[in-house]
Amino acid sequence: MTDGPRSTREIYDSASPKWARNEKLLLSDFTARPYVLEQLEPLSDRRVLDLGCGEGFVARQIKAAGAASVLGIDLSEGMIDEARAEEKRNPQGIEYRQGDATDLQGLSEAAFDRVAAVFLFNYVASDVMTEVIRSVRSWLAPGGRFVFTVPHPSLPFMRGEEPPFFFRRDGAGYFSARDKTLEGSIWRRDGVTVPVRCVHKPLEVYFEALGNAGWTCMPKVMELRVQPEHIDLDRDFFEPLLDQPLHLLFSVEKQE
Repeated sequence: MTDGPRSTREIYDSASPKWARNEKLLLSDFTARPYVLEQLEPLSDRRVLDLGCGEGFVARQIKAAGAASVLGIDLSEGMIDEARAEEKRNPQGIEYRQGDATDLQGLSEAAFDRVAAVFLFNYVASDVMTEVIRSVRSWLAPGGRFVFTVPHPSLPFMRGEEPPFFFRRDGAGYFSARDKTLEGSIWRRDGVTVPVRCVHKPLEVYFEALGNAGWTCMPKVMELRVQPEHIDLDRDFFEPLLDQPLHLLFSVEKQE
């Protein structure tokens, strides 16, 4: 008898030590997270929620950029343990909680000026994502901003199963794979791999979810990819991904 697929929480509880870092190490630390931080600016004196914070890599940068408060929430107890351990070593005043983004209690309306969700929605189905996005809108103060990233929906169907980033599509097609779980891997620059997962959604689904969740303005959308400075830094690591769509970033503001 074979074991069934592991839950997202189990995957990240077991892999949490591989995610722990205080400098850019993972592929997406170069090709995605810096752009999230740019789109969250200005952060000075802002109240920020980092939803799906992992081991706190982005939360720490948000606080260092001048945020008044940062709350990081993640499903994985292992990730939160890593985040709290780093907070104990180097206190910044960040609060971390273990919790499920689909069932959070105790967050007040208009409690935050910024909400970030870095590679959270690739772990939930379309309808669940819509409800989380609806909740985020209620947690944001008027004029607040929500920034989230997901794997580019085209990537699994344009790229073979090879380093340093891929998802296994197992014969599924771009549209027929909607809400199908695609398992994958992403590499660190030191050659260590970490498991990743994508509950696939065609591009239109993200716009549908924002509209159905009550957002009324057009989001800013960025297709994130390898840049020339990445090639200059480490050609062997980044060049296999040159000119390929890696991630999508959405930035949307709550109207006054």
